[in-house]
Amino acid sequence: MNFIRFSDLCATGQAAGRRVFIRADLNVPQDDKGHITEDTRIRASIPCLQMALDAGAAVMVTSHLGRPTEGEFNAADSLAPVAQRLGELMQREIPLVSNWVDGVDVKPGQIVMLENCRVNRGEKKNDEALARKMAALCDIFVHDAFGTAHRAEASTYGIAQYAKIASAGPLLAAEMDAIAKALSNPRRPLVAIVAGSKVSTKLTILKALANNVDQLIVGGGIANTFMLAAGLKIGKSLAEADLLDDAKAVIVAMKARGAEVPIPTDVVTAKTFAADAPATIKAATDVADDDLILDIGPDTTARLAAQLKAAGTIVWNGPVGVFEFEAFSHGTEGIARAVADSSGFSIAGGGDTLAAIAKYGIEKQVDYISTGGGAFLEVLEGKTLPAFEILEKRAAS
Repeated sequence: MNFIRFSDLCATGQAAGRRVFIRADLNVPQDDKGHITEDTRIRASIPCLQMALDAGAAVMVTSHLGRPTEGEFNAADSLAPVAQRLGELMQREIPLVSNWVDGVDVKPGQIVMLENCRVNRGEKKNDEALARKMAALCDIFVHDAFGTAHRAEASTYGIAQYAKIASAGPLLAAEMDAIAKALSNPRRPLVAIVAGSKVSTKLTILKALANNVDQLIVGGGIANTFMLAAGLKIGKSLAEADLLDDAKAVIVAMKARGAEVPIPTDVVTAKTFAADAPATIKAATDVADDDLILDIGPDTTARLAAQLKAAGTIVWNGPVGVFEFEAFSHGTEGIARAVADSSGFSIAGGGDTLAAIAKYGIEKQVDYISTGGGAFLEVLEGKTLPAFEILEKRAAS
């Protein structure tokens, strides 16, 4: 992907004395009293902000927070707690500016936070007049919020369209680089792990990956549907019988390319969905009518782990079993350890995937962990994200 990197602008002195507008992702969780309960996103935004300050820029940063009603500001939607926490972390006062669309007073070496951008009327619909006003505030626009990259909004797309210079901040640039490495020009074999409760929520992802990957590992309720499509009994396990034809089509598409969807040969079952339910390992051909499949078995885990260790590139989205229950966590742990041990380039994303990575302590062994959620899924679907599209277009203009 060809795009302007903000780091390059800073390194070449192009940000010195310039007004820089940074769209960050500071949408952090808060408790009922408005106290921030987890500040990872704030911490992650600091390198870009510090880069701009060190380059001698006049810095404006904004983000969305929660789900405010456009045109109706209330205290619960304020970025005030975020500005305070960011100030503590950067050891400087960070003023919060309201009603900023028509002008902001900030000088080189200073940083201000612009109040919740989604309060502005027209933000979500990417209103052109609003976007042009935002663009007029700055000399350089910096998109550094991958979590919003799949949305064309005034503060993410419109401003990039009209700003004098539109660039990618270090967080977004890292995502763009990792995605290009994993999907645009991957080292083969390319193995994708797609797991979750329902095929329907990831059907477009499965179909898109079926045209590109060498092995498509499915897990969770998705694997149950594929087992059913392969003619196996799954008892009372979660599955989507109305999507059997779609699952069969993915299997056929993969087979036509000499690729495969490995079907589990053994599974871990229980009679009830509970953390303390007795777990039974059995062959995939021996699932009883009253069984629930809650994990892949040890033989399947070992086979998939061997494929992952031999992979050139791994894309991972979703745990392969109910890993929150210890008795049904071994499949996901085996997959996680194999991803960690593989010499291939690995990229992982999705909330449950991040939870599994954290549980097994393999953060440093996964080459890139995407924080994008919906944006990451849309990339896997083969979609071009609006943020990528506009930044590439501006780099070419």
